[in-house]
Amino acid sequence: MIEPFGNQYVVARRVYSANAFGEEHKKKERRHKTPLDHLKQCCSCSTKKAKRIALSLFPIASWLPAYQIKEWLLSDIVSGISTGLVAVLQGLAFALLVNVPPSYGLYAAFFPVIIYFFLGTSRHISVGPFPVLSMMVGAVVVRVTSTTSPTGGNNTSISDDLDSSSEEQKVMVAAMVTILSGIIQLLLGVLQIGFVVIYLSESLISGFTTAAAIHVLVSQLKFILQLTVPAHTDPFSIFKVLESVFTQIEKTNIADLVTALIILVVVSAVKEVNQRFKAKLPVPIPIELIMTVIAAGVSYGFDFKTRFNVAVVGKMNSGFQPPIQPDPKIFQDTIGDSFGIAIVGFAVAFSVARVYSLKYDYPINGNQELIALGLGNIFGGSFRGFASSTALSRSGVQESTGGKTQIAGILSAVIVLIVIVAIGFLLEPLQKSVLAALALGNLKGMLMQFAEIGRLWRKDKYDCLIWIMTFIFAIVLGLGLGLAASVAFQLLTIVFRTQFPKCSTLANVGRSNIYKNRKDYSDMYEPEGIKIFRCPSPIYFANIGFFRQKLFDAVGFSPLRILRKRKKALKKIRKMQKKGLIQVTPKGCICTVDNFKDSDEELDNHEIEELDQPINTTDLPFQIDWNADLPLNIVVPKISLHSLILDFSAVSFLDVSSMRGLKKIFQEFIRIEVDVYIVGTDDDFIEKLTRCEFFDDEVKDSIFFLTIHDAVLHILMKKDYITSKEKEVKTDFIVNTNGGLHNRECQVPLETKF
Repeated sequence: MIEPFGNQYVVARRVYSANAFGEEHKKKERRHKTPLDHLKQCCSCSTKKAKRIALSLFPIASWLPAYQIKEWLLSDIVSGISTGLVAVLQGLAFALLVNVPPSYGLYAAFFPVIIYFFLGTSRHISVGPFPVLSMMVGAVVVRVTSTTSPTGGNNTSISDDLDSSSEEQKVMVAAMVTILSGIIQLLLGVLQIGFVVIYLSESLISGFTTAAAIHVLVSQLKFILQLTVPAHTDPFSIFKVLESVFTQIEKTNIADLVTALIILVVVSAVKEVNQRFKAKLPVPIPIELIMTVIAAGVSYGFDFKTRFNVAVVGKMNSGFQPPIQPDPKIFQDTIGDSFGIAIVGFAVAFSVARVYSLKYDYPINGNQELIALGLGNIFGGSFRGFASSTALSRSGVQESTGGKTQIAGILSAVIVLIVIVAIGFLLEPLQKSVLAALALGNLKGMLMQFAEIGRLWRKDKYDCLIWIMTFIFAIVLGLGLGLAASVAFQLLTIVFRTQFPKCSTLANVGRSNIYKNRKDYSDMYEPEGIKIFRCPSPIYFANIGFFRQKLFDAVGFSPLRILRKRKKALKKIRKMQKKGLIQVTPKGCICTVDNFKDSDEELDNHEIEELDQPINTTDLPFQIDWNADLPLNIVVPKISLHSLILDFSAVSFLDVSSMRGLKKIFQEFIRIEVDVYIVGTDDDFIEKLTRCEFFDDEVKDSIFFLTIHDAVLHILMKKDYITSKEKEVKTDFIVNTNGGLHNRECQVPLETKF
């Protein structure tokens, strides 16, 4: 019964152990599904299930019929045009990272958008080239083409004028990697393995994308400075590229450098204006488009290519090319790289999609996202595109300019299509340094994530450490190996968090039923003889030893050590009793000698094992109080603890190894007459212990209580009952010292069973 009194309440109920609660409140009979039941449900068919599957495979069927034309169409049109212009420029710029001609970046910005329009679940992300993926694909292109080059060298120089065979080979490798990564994503989606994204935390993704931004920055230096820099794909490659850049710095093309700097300054300034006055501007200023038009016009009008020997985009292929034929040899050589590209592409796209889904309150499906991205990459790679995901800046443009649905995405694809089939030739005189500068202008958001370090340090030091180590791994080892090392390190931090949990000793706050860490509050009350210990993590094979040590530190002694000392003392008392040196009288026990010497020989293994067994005093005519002074100065450590409460409310699971260790700990405490209780566990926890035969004559299933306060009240009532019984019986130890009798009263408790 609960009676409210203002902002207080009074609860009147009996003290519940888990068994008592189960007797009073019967559980429902529930039948848990077997694997066969799940298989039958999966294979069953109904109209409702077919409709649900169709809607999940084609999300467009759920949102397009509800499209609000009057409210959304204009916003989607404005957003689609703005996003399309950005997609064109980013497609050209990110193609340079893949080491393929810029025109192929338009295919990567077109085909995946069409597929995602029908199959994607996010309404706001803009699918297409992403600099991190472009870097990863470019690394594979360099590695594969360098091993098959006529010179047989491990590195190839990226020149402005590629011969046709080398160019076709690079495009083929990029397309094959894209198709293979798409196949991997599709298979993961079909097998419902979209949960893999949970292993890529926000801190890891932030650190990884920041490191990728550094890689992009370094990779674009050769285009800004127009230097011939060998491409490196092995660990420490970023430092080798920097070394190559600085050793050739005197060969810099001043025209390219000046153009790139002007573009960077203007784009950064206008973007700052867009950000500061976004509430007042109807649409953001399309500075990338403006600077592209100006730069292309100036380059063409003043013939920069001839006069200053600058590198330009060059011939733009008009229209589409036929699909390519898959090459199993490239598939075989790039399977590992493709898997990393598939996971990174999905992780980034899903992370951005999740941000917008939470902001606008609509669901997204990880498995369906894998299917949409996978088919987009397969389709795009087949037409000579490269791997796609979503660029944070491009998705931000689509959302900030008013995009409501993927109608904006399909309109952006139309803009890309117009450039591919009609006006692409206008971009031929555009300097590559301009594209590189535009790409760097979009990195500001990624580079600004350095500010995450301070925020994460204040919130969670482990997350901050993950960010830092991910950044270092990705910088030093490269993007592929860096991602693998980062995931491994992140999982290692999880092991450390659970292997070394912050256990604590609890006490009562303000004499209420609330129990907190006794170090945190001043008005704490710790019931005499009761220790309450909390473990805030799962208990498993790796941390059971740590749990044991922390528990012994909390109680202040090792129960096994106490048990062994008591057994040794009991052995001496038995010898004295057998030799008649201790006599039992109606008034108590009499020790008839002043001194007793016992051999202190070494114990064999069998005797040591016996010391670990329960104490049995049934053969003695008296009972020993181990906390009282024993005869003949037999010293055994005294302990004031009579009850131990373990708060397992945060323990989510136990494994078999930890169960054995936990049972041994319980037995050690029970054998020195310390009762052990467990609180806060659910029924499944207890059922698992029962299935694993955890309980026996020593460790009983009556040790479970619903709450800490239930256990404390039970212990207090039990001890009050024992104390009232003990007052009825008193005995005397009479010890013979110096030929006389010295009387000393001591309480000898009788064993009472409940």
